[in-house]
Amino acid sequence: MDALDLLLNRRSASRLAAPAPAGEALQNIIHAGMRAPDHGALQPWRFVIAENDGLTRFSEVLRAAAIKDGADEKAIEKATQAPLRAPQIITVIAACKESPKVPQWEQMLSAGCAVHAMQMAALAQGFNGIWRTGAWTDHPDVRKAFKCGDSDKIVGFLYLGTPQLKASLQVIPADSTPFVTHL
Repeated sequence: MDALDLLLNRRSASRLAAPAPAGEALQNIIHAGMRAPDHGALQPWRFVIAENDGLTRFSEVLRAAAIKDGADEKAIEKATQAPLRAPQIITVIAACKESPKVPQWEQMLSAGCAVHAMQMAALAQGFNGIWRTGAWTDHPDVRKAFKCGDSDKIVGFLYLGTPQLKASLQVIPADSTPFVTHL
């Protein structure tokens, strides 16, 4: 798949099964994330890969957090099952550094670009995924489980695996999109 086709046809896939990226494919995904725009060469990110028992540990963290928050049984079950919807999850953490030239918001954007690049690299190799965020990214117990410092921010959970459904393509002509204006 050429790069432009990849960019124009990317769709998230929420139904994922094994196999997940491994070996060289996984290394390509990690390296793609590390090539995100990075003003000041700060590498303001950390990647935490969960698969197999790691998914179970992540599930236990979310379950405990939901119980601690007083969630009802349905919400506790949803939290417990969330990490088990894909064979692999890469948590991307903006590990912001003090810099006189690069503000923290820019470092978080860089980490966000890393997530996107990683999903694109997965897609280019026949895998797919979905970038999930939500309240768990800010939950103190989840942050603690991922060893987040005070200035760290979980920017997303990248669920990866083999897509189970073919993504539908919605073609939007560039000249008719409401997202583009001219100055």
